Amino acid sequence: MSDDCIFCAIVSGAMPSEPVLDRGSVYAFRDIAPAAPVHVVVIPKAHISDTRDVTPEHGQVLAELLMAANEVAEAEGLGSGYRLIFNVGPDAGQTVFHLHLHVLGGRPLGPMASR
Repeated sequence: MSDDCIFCAIVSGAMPSEPVLDRGSVYAFRDIAPAAPVHVVVIPKAHISDTRDVTPEHGQVLAELLMAANEVAEAEGLGSGYRLIFNVGPDAGQTVFHLHLHVLGGRPLGPMASR
């Protein structure tokens, strides 16, 4: 855990969240500023800053993140499609430096914009 990480505070219960899934080494909760009708954030309970800090030893937790994201999507009725997003670094929009995966859906999302 990191003392100055909001997601670590959520995992510890020091900060409130709206839980969606809590199992093993992962936790999922509703995003407070949703970008789609369904917007859930899936995080490892252990602090990992972002994908650049992932090592081979994190293989199991990465698999659990993806399985949890798929389970959330199914439970939320996103069978017709959903988007999974990792933002890595400030230029990609990462604002919380704790590895997290966004699950977005509930409406047609269209292609990703390219600029």
